[in-house]
Amino acid sequence: MMPRSLEDIAIFAAPGVFVVLWASGFIGAKFGLPYAEPMTFLSLRMGAAVGLLAIVIALTRPKWPDRTGFFHSAIAGSLVHGCYLGGVFAAIENGISAGLIALIVSLQPVLTSTLANRWLGERVLPRQWLGLLLGLGGVYLIVRENVAAGDIKPVAWAFAALALTGITVGTLYQKRFGGGIDWRPALFLQYLTADVLFIIAAFLFETRVVHWTPQFVFALGWLVVLLSFSAVWLLYFLIRRSAATRVVSLMYLTPPVTALMAWLFFGERLALLGLLGMAICVTGVFLVNWRTGGATA
Repeated sequence: MMPRSLEDIAIFAAPGVFVVLWASGFIGAKFGLPYAEPMTFLSLRMGAAVGLLAIVIALTRPKWPDRTGFFHSAIAGSLVHGCYLGGVFAAIENGISAGLIALIVSLQPVLTSTLANRWLGERVLPRQWLGLLLGLGGVYLIVRENVAAGDIKPVAWAFAALALTGITVGTLYQKRFGGGIDWRPALFLQYLTADVLFIIAAFLFETRVVHWTPQFVFALGWLVVLLSFSAVWLLYFLIRRSAATRVVSLMYLTPPVTALMAWLFFGERLALLGLLGMAICVTGVFLVNWRTGGATA
């Protein structure tokens, strides 16, 4: 049956919308990086997001968290936005394609399911383990092909690993400690923390030169409005209403969508082995998210 209430419709549509928006973030990064270095780009993005959230908070006046909430929001921001976004942008800057970095960070469900089983006490069913392993195998097929080509700087793989670790630990940390904090001050504090990290990194390692072309302005606006607000809010919306393993398994759907966008905008192509790997990833998502009869969607 189709959902009837507005809330049911939102819950029904949220995963698909999230996947499309999350995938577009990799494309936005590739659009903007020719005109600004990664940490400089991210410091501008986070600064704009902080400014917009400050306006929202001033108009709506939500309840601020206590000192413990401040601390947890800062840690989550350092992981989910600082390590993850910094790693993704630096990896693309050093030669990893948008489709490939999306595939690497889609390994997150395997790590999350293991940690969630121990840290959050969530039970992972054998069928879900099979789906997670299938997803891992699909990603391996595509990554193996790109590693063999040898046209990516070695440091790019370290940045990719940083992004994967950040989003994995950060998602679990947010679910464990951040569930009771209003999303407006929570995101404000997270973005502010990440922005401070990006500004420090830009001053230490970059020239901070920005070419304000129409393409860069478009990419910056897209990432601020549709990623820093819409996609991240949807992520936390889904985390609060689903088990951590089921939510992050949606990341397996991001690579096919990202690859399609990268092909349309940049001409990035995948060989037959890569397409097979993506099909395996989608099968893994189905197994992780499918529930037996009688369960609520």
